[in-house]
Amino acid sequence: MAKVKKIFACSNCGATSPKWIGKCPHCGEWNTYIEEVISRDTVTESKDKSWRTQEKASKSKPVPLPEIEAGETTRLTTPDAELNRVLGGGIVPGSLVLIGGQPGIGKSTLLLQLAMHVPFTILYISGEESDEQIKMRADRIGGEAKNCYILSETNTSKILKHAQNLRPSLVIIDSIQTLSSPHIDSMPGSVSQVRECAGELQRFAKEEHIPVFIIGHITKEGSIAGPKLLEHIVDAVLQFEGDRNYTYRILRTIKNRFGSTDELGIYEMQASGLREVSNPSELLLSQKDEDLSGSAVAATIEGLRPMLIETQALVSTSVYSAPQRSATGFDLRRLGMLLAVLEKRAGLFFAQNDVFLNIAGGIRVDDPAIDLSIVAALISSLEDVAIPTDVCFAGEVGLSGEIRTVNRVEQRIQEANRLGFKEIYISKYNTKGLDTGRYDIEVKAVSKVQELYYALFK
Repeated sequence: MAKVKKIFACSNCGATSPKWIGKCPHCGEWNTYIEEVISRDTVTESKDKSWRTQEKASKSKPVPLPEIEAGETTRLTTPDAELNRVLGGGIVPGSLVLIGGQPGIGKSTLLLQLAMHVPFTILYISGEESDEQIKMRADRIGGEAKNCYILSETNTSKILKHAQNLRPSLVIIDSIQTLSSPHIDSMPGSVSQVRECAGELQRFAKEEHIPVFIIGHITKEGSIAGPKLLEHIVDAVLQFEGDRNYTYRILRTIKNRFGSTDELGIYEMQASGLREVSNPSELLLSQKDEDLSGSAVAATIEGLRPMLIETQALVSTSVYSAPQRSATGFDLRRLGMLLAVLEKRAGLFFAQNDVFLNIAGGIRVDDPAIDLSIVAALISSLEDVAIPTDVCFAGEVGLSGEIRTVNRVEQRIQEANRLGFKEIYISKYNTKGLDTGRYDIEVKAVSKVQELYYALFK
């Protein structure tokens, strides 16, 4: 019998130590070492045998780069257009994709819905739910599910054996924290178990050219649970996020070796599952019967998709000695910078006012092109003058009060024109070489925040 030992593993990078260490010498993080029970002899012996077996069976040899023929990889296209967009055009064979998100946000629903509607064979591994529970959820979602196979198992050796026998086109693991490797004696979900199970799934995906989707839980800080090494092993990391008070769910790309990391997928949670939102602009714009102050529409771009979102601002007299500053869906520090620019360059004082900012729809936007709409919403609330609902904005605000250019301004104008807006304010420096006559929307150019103030409120 192998001798059982206790080790300490770093939850951030996966480094091990025979004793507890306050600061990890590998990644520099503090208080990340966790005690684990592990059979070091078993791991060493199994890895040694695996290495020797691979050494005998391996026929690969180093090849000069110019002699390698670059073949075009055929991606697996799914019926989910949003997922295809986020992955860069489809699923790459042999890839390892990690999907993280808060509990109850809809990760399992998203992948089970995918498994029930694809035309190729899928093996769905569930370590959290029984077959009956998955069947109940599948009946609620609906679909034929002729090619979906369910397996309730947590042992990686048995899972990979079933996958080799079935030879599916895609394997879904729900979730990585419930799996356990027979080569590790620690509890499922520990740092060493997650690292070992992810390594086995990676080897299986690369050797068999079968893509694997892994569901991962997140910590209370918002990061994916387990060692940071898990995110380095996988080929793509997707973040499924949203607010439970809203029906919208957003699928973001954090890492993607086969595509862009700027893409965004939007879903709407319904009783029958997740519905793809092909036109998010109409959903992210509020429906109002009358014009209200403090509201402005921004033309933004996420990945390759232009969309219009509503920015809402509320400026009110502060009853405290220190005015409040709050932002939802926007960087609070950038809000402070925009307020300072308005005070310094436009002579508008917010020092004695509470300022609240919200991006409608419960999404978070990092595009600097929404600066102009935020400035317009702040001025509108301060002056208590409503901005017409058929006016939108696209421009970045600099520290000197200038309106800076933004990329792909033509796509922003086209999206605003398609949705029936009458005017769009952009940077004067974006109009060089721009044919504004071919649009029905009126393009207005401004160079400073003072010009925007006089154009809208004077």
